[in-house]
Amino acid sequence: MADGDKKFDDLHEYTLDDAREKEMLEKQNECVFMWTNKAGEPVGVVMCYMAAKGKLWLTLLEERPRVAAVRRDPRTCLVISSAGCDMKTGKTITYKGKTVVHGNEDKALRAWFFPEFAKRLHRGNNKERIAQIASFLDVPDRVIFEFTITKKIGYDGDKMAADTPGSEGGFDTMFS
Repeated sequence: MADGDKKFDDLHEYTLDDAREKEMLEKQNECVFMWTNKAGEPVGVVMCYMAAKGKLWLTLLEERPRVAAVRRDPRTCLVISSAGCDMKTGKTITYKGKTVVHGNEDKALRAWFFPEFAKRLHRGNNKERIAQIASFLDVPDRVIFEFTITKKIGYDGDKMAADTPGSEGGFDTMFS
């Protein structure tokens, strides 16, 4: 390693700033949601999410094993990556948090959530299609996960690329 070359053993200075985090939350629509099963083993699955009201929201059918697992232990984790959106790769945010499971009991929550979630999934302004998607989702055996963030860990590879000698551009081209 030549004098002046940076050693990348501490990535704390390459955190995702608030503006980039907000941009990624808006542009990306999938995350990895993680929980712990009865045996204490970590499990994760890719799910669609919506950021709103300072929380992250997801939905799934009551029969999924993760619903019972989250009711048993609400400590959960959620990871979002910039891969697949126009921000390119190399940006991530990991959230530790707690998840509340909402069933059919909260009619006001369901009346707000399903149209908003359908609008996010549709990513357009066709009101008829949004209403159709919301009606597909709003069925009695569907629950809503309300994820509250307790800690976040962000990474912005473009910041690291800017410090990498010989790198031209962002994280996507850093190793070429």
